[in-house]
Amino acid sequence: MTAEPTLVSKAFQAFMKEAPRHAQAWSAAVQGLSTASALDQKTAALCYLAVLSVLRLENGVPFHVVSAKNAGASREEVISALLVGLPAAGNATTACLPVALEAFDAG
Repeated sequence: MTAEPTLVSKAFQAFMKEAPRHAQAWSAAVQGLSTASALDQKTAALCYLAVLSVLRLENGVPFHVVSAKNAGASREEVISALLVGLPAAGNATTACLPVALEAFDAG
């Protein structure tokens, strides 16, 4: 029997395991920023995907794609969010598409 794959990257899993106090502080900051935002959950999730795409942070994409999907985002909205930075950042934004679509279709 194989374990179900996790949406959390190995790097973030190591961060949470090996530096739990730092991870707790990080989590508190993330929660605080989320609470302070005027954006609804779906819009914030899509914006976050756009940032991940421009920064080419593919490791975080699966988790945040599923978060966006759970907040009501469609497959097309996820694709559009990932490509919103295309004019400013160029073709690099397409690097996250395969991992994002795999996560969306699996989740």
